[in-house]
Amino acid sequence: MATHGNRGTPEGLELVPDPARPGGWTLMMAGVPQSYVDVTDPEHLQLAYVRLIARALRARHAVPGRILHLGAGGMTVPRLAARWWPGVAQTVVEISGELIDVVMERIPPAFPVEIVVGDARHALETTPDRRYDVIVVDVFHGAAMPAHLGTVEFSRHLRRVLRPGGLAVMNVTDVPPTAFTRIRVATVAAAFDEVAVFGETAVLKGRRAGNLILLAGAVPSLRVSRGERLLREGELVVFSGGARPRTDAES
Repeated sequence: MATHGNRGTPEGLELVPDPARPGGWTLMMAGVPQSYVDVTDPEHLQLAYVRLIARALRARHAVPGRILHLGAGGMTVPRLAARWWPGVAQTVVEISGELIDVVMERIPPAFPVEIVVGDARHALETTPDRRYDVIVVDVFHGAAMPAHLGTVEFSRHLRRVLRPGGLAVMNVTDVPPTAFTRIRVATVAAAFDEVAVFGETAVLKGRRAGNLILLAGAVPSLRVSRGERLLREGELVVFSGGARPRTDAES
């Protein structure tokens, strides 16, 4: 089911087939890869940050009944969730109607999904309490998360919409010295009792730019591989380094 609202038009949007994989497609915007999906094998995840998101979701013991995805891309994570948990109810919110049109025309998902074309913050604010078991936030304007999605007020809506035992999974991009991530941690921690950051050690230590995954709610136990870290509790307090939460008034 598709619900149409305001329609954005990403610059240079194109869907490029992968010559090495018959079912592989890369979603490009202005020549930059935004997401990758293999329509024949949803468990083939080329982008490292998506693999981190997948591991966080897989670590949950409970099977989710409902999942909300803020940001669509090529619907990589919804396809993966449908493979792992057939019959799970999924809603995707994406501000770009053009992006949705391209994906649905060229590589439509082979499972029911509710698609809402509109702003992620507005969609979250108008969602009833305790609606979803999992919320995945992967929304960017260019290389940055929209400011109105990085505030305490937004985080409080995430907590309100999550069911007890639910998990919010947020993709964060940052550059050394990871100042944005530290602020994001403090902001989310102002709304949630349990928060963690998962990613490559080099990115966490500010040695290079990259993606980090911020987890909030019922954070699962995760096995970390060599070159990765999961920061929580005291380690997370040290990492955030006294960063102040950001509110709507400051965004």
